[in-house]
Amino acid sequence: MASEVKQRINLKEINCHKELTLAVIGGKWKLIILWHLGLEGVKRFGELNRMIPHITQKMLTNQLRELEEDQLVHRVVYPEVPPRVEYSLTPYGESLMPILKLMYDWGKDYGEQVIWKDE
Repeated sequence: MASEVKQRINLKEINCHKELTLAVIGGKWKLIILWHLGLEGVKRFGELNRMIPHITQKMLTNQLRELEEDQLVHRVVYPEVPPRVEYSLTPYGESLMPILKLMYDWGKDYGEQVIWKDE
């Protein structure tokens, strides 16, 4: 993603900081991955896959690679048999947690006050 974002900036498709932020963290799965790593700490691929039941392995792999390329997620490969790979948030990823918590709180309030208010 970082290379794609840089290309879009060079093409002047992203022209403000809000668009840059959305380009980096946008998509269906990235916020969920960041949320789990931020709340629960270091996770292995299989753990993340179980925590996000509707994501495919291919999509999880792609999203983790993009988050790693964007320097939001750190990947460590341990030279063991079988190989062990762990994912955690980088300082940039950790800096998103207050924002993600605010988004969670907003969504909860919106759901209770607007979406499910009359149920």
